[in-house]
Amino acid sequence: MDIVTILIALGLAMDSFSVSITRGFNSTKTKMSIEALKTGFFFGLFQGLMPIIGWLAGLSIIELISGFDHWITFGLLVFIGIRMIYESISKESKQVVNSSSFKVLIMLSIATSIDALAVGLSLSFLDASIVTPAIMIGIITFFLSFFGVYVGKKFGSYFEKIGVLGGIILIVIAVRIMVEHLEILL
Repeated sequence: MDIVTILIALGLAMDSFSVSITRGFNSTKTKMSIEALKTGFFFGLFQGLMPIIGWLAGLSIIELISGFDHWITFGLLVFIGIRMIYESISKESKQVVNSSSFKVLIMLSIATSIDALAVGLSLSFLDASIVTPAIMIGIITFFLSFFGVYVGKKFGSYFEKIGVLGGIILIVIAVRIMVEHLEILL
């Protein structure tokens, strides 16, 4: 298991962790363990499946873009990272979802895992395996989301800017990929 895979998983899990904190902060349920398990399960499942979908999509177009795929990977990761940072520090009003309905949970799971789809696409461009990253992304997201509900219940208001960390991690990984590619060319 390599550190880059773990860092990607942590970076991607920050959105889910943030939403989980919000769910815990706004939860009025007395059964926090059930809320935490549901949140962790759905967020982890979607975060684990989306990179696979992106990876499979990337395989179908890899031959068309193999000459500049590293630039696409760099651009996607930087874009995702900047977006995560912007959304975390944005002054715009954030919609608070206090419903724990199945429909809302599915929508939040999809919304927080779109970035994982783009990372899966990037991994296919790098000709990297998807199995280990998808499993790690799913597991790390599960645990962070599970604990995020409890953290939100206790300390929710202190963690409003956690997405900044996730964005920074993804940008650093993008720069690392580009530097490695440029070293290969030299």
